[in-house]
Amino acid sequence: MATAKEERLFAKEREKALKERQKAYKAARKAGTLDERQLAPEHLAYLRRRAIVSKVWPIFRFLILFGLCFVILYPLIYMFSTAFRPNIQMNDPSVIWLPKSLTISNMVDVWETMDFGMTLWNTIRVNIVCSIFSVVTCALTGYGLARFNFKGKGICFAILIMQIIVPPQITVIPLYLQWAFFRGAGLVKLLSGMGLTSILGKNIDASGEYVSLINVPIVMYAPALFANGIKSGLFIFIFRQFFRGLPIELEDAAYLDGCGPFKTFMRIIVPNAASSFLTVFLFSIVWYWNDYYVSSTFFTDFHTVALQLQKLSSTLDQQLFSGQQVGTRKKIVWLESGCLLSIAPILIMYIFLQKYFTEGLARSGLTGM
Repeated sequence: MATAKEERLFAKEREKALKERQKAYKAARKAGTLDERQLAPEHLAYLRRRAIVSKVWPIFRFLILFGLCFVILYPLIYMFSTAFRPNIQMNDPSVIWLPKSLTISNMVDVWETMDFGMTLWNTIRVNIVCSIFSVVTCALTGYGLARFNFKGKGICFAILIMQIIVPPQITVIPLYLQWAFFRGAGLVKLLSGMGLTSILGKNIDASGEYVSLINVPIVMYAPALFANGIKSGLFIFIFRQFFRGLPIELEDAAYLDGCGPFKTFMRIIVPNAASSFLTVFLFSIVWYWNDYYVSSTFFTDFHTVALQLQKLSSTLDQQLFSGQQVGTRKKIVWLESGCLLSIAPILIMYIFLQKYFTEGLARSGLTGM
C-alpha cells in the first residue's frame, strides 16, 4: 500500500506530465499539426476543462475584485464627497457625488467641536507609548515561547490562546475595579505615609489606602508593558510563528561566538525580524487608535480621537444646534468631516509605509503555521 508521501509524489508527477502534454498540445495546435483523434479521451477532456477555466476565471476574478473594491471604497468616496459639501446641498437632488461648491467650514467646525489639537496629542501620546511597549514585550514573550523549553510552557501557550479568544467585555469590570481602587500591594499606603502624595496624584483616598488611576494614561501603559494590552495575545502569536520559522543555526552560531540569549536576541534575531516588528507596530498603532471600548471604560475626562468621535453627534447637538436634538441627515456633513479627520493620520501613515507593511505581513506568522 502506497504511503502518503508516495501518493503526493505520484500526484505531482502526474500533474507535471499533464502540463507537458498541454504544452505540446498548444504547440501542435499552433503549428497546425494536431490530430485530436490521437489523444487519450481523459487527456482531451482535461485540456478542454483547462481551456474553459482559463477563459472564465479572469471574468470571475474581475467581478470579485470589483465587488470588494466597491464595498471597501464606497464609504471612503461618500465621506470625501460629503465632508467638503455645504450642508444645504444635502437636500439638493441634483447633487449626488460631486458637490457644486467646496467648503472647509465643516472641517473647521468639527476641529473646534472635538478640540482636535489636544485630542490628537492625547491619542498620539497613548498610542505611541503603548505600541512601543507592546512590540518590545510581545517580541520577548514570543521569542521565549518559540525557542526555549521550560516547565509550564504548554500552560503558558494555552493562556496565550485564551488571551486571544476571550473578549475584553469579560475582563473589563475586574480591570476597572483594579485601577479605580489601586493599592499596589501596600505601595500606595507606604508612599502616602511618607508624604509623597505628589507621586500618587490628586485621586488618592483620604485614608491613604488606595488611589484611583481612572483618567490617568498609566491604565493603558501598564498592560502594554506587561504584554497584556490590546491584541497583545495576537502579537505574541505573530512573533512566535515568525521566530519559529527562522533557522536555528543562526542562534547556534551566536552561542558558539560567546553570545548569551539576550545578546543573541538583540544582535541576531531582531535584525532578521525587522519586517515582523514593523507589522506588529502598525497593527498596534491602528488598534489603539480605533479603540473606544477599553478607553471609554477608564477615561472620562481624558479625550482620545475614538472617544471624541463616538460622542460627536451629541457634542454637535450641544455646540452647533443650541442643545436641540437634530436628525443625522441635518448634521451628516459634520459627522463625515469628523470621520475624515479621525482617519486622516492613519491614511497618511499607510501611504508612506504600505510597502513595508505588505512585505512584513507576507513574511510574518500571519501567513502560515
